[in-house]
Amino acid sequence: MSESTFRIGLVLPDVMGTYGDGGNALVLRQRMRMRGYDAEIVEITLNDPVPDSLDIYTLGGAEDYAQRLATRHLQRYPGLQRAAERGAPVLAICAAIQVLGHWYETSAGERVDGVSMFDVTTAPQATRSIGEVLTTPLLDGLSSPLTGFENHRGGTTLGPDASALGRVSRGVGNGVGDGHEGVVQGSVIGTYMHGPALARNPELADLLLARAVGIEELAPLEIAEVAQLRTERIGRK
Repeated sequence: MSESTFRIGLVLPDVMGTYGDGGNALVLRQRMRMRGYDAEIVEITLNDPVPDSLDIYTLGGAEDYAQRLATRHLQRYPGLQRAAERGAPVLAICAAIQVLGHWYETSAGERVDGVSMFDVTTAPQATRSIGEVLTTPLLDGLSSPLTGFENHRGGTTLGPDASALGRVSRGVGNGVGDGHEGVVQGSVIGTYMHGPALARNPELADLLLARAVGIEELAPLEIAEVAQLRTERIGRK
């Protein structure tokens, strides 16, 4: 790790926090503290340059105007890009996938250049995708189903350098008809799952944390409430 305190970057919660995805940072901090680590959340707003020295980063969802503000900020302060280049894990939720792609098209039809951390492009779907989504993970190190709530109009197409996070068994996913959900490229993982995603998917949270601390895997935490939540959400029709 970069310092004795494990530092979690919550990137642009002032504009990329529409759906409560800041909860992912809270989940990461709590799971580290439960394992005896000193962990803290570093909030990075539009008033701050993005540091490249943190241990892990997470970004949330937003609407069109907020996406543009976030895109400009990340282009101006490329600390997130540098952190990913050295292998720091990054979790991008919903609109953050679009911001980190090559370009995304707004609901008004305007094409906005992204920061190209993902080999993806995004254009509006004919109808909005809203509801529970369940997938079978395609990422090495994950074996349990991934569960979340999707609420997006974007349809994201993966290029050859990007891979899907999961295969959809319920819901829509990336919205381009290929049955895939999310994106993985290098140390960066994106998903359309809200929830927050890491509260619903502890295996994914621990995979990100293990990568951040440089070990193969962390011993699982037995939390009855999390198991109950997953049972209820996965079984929901």
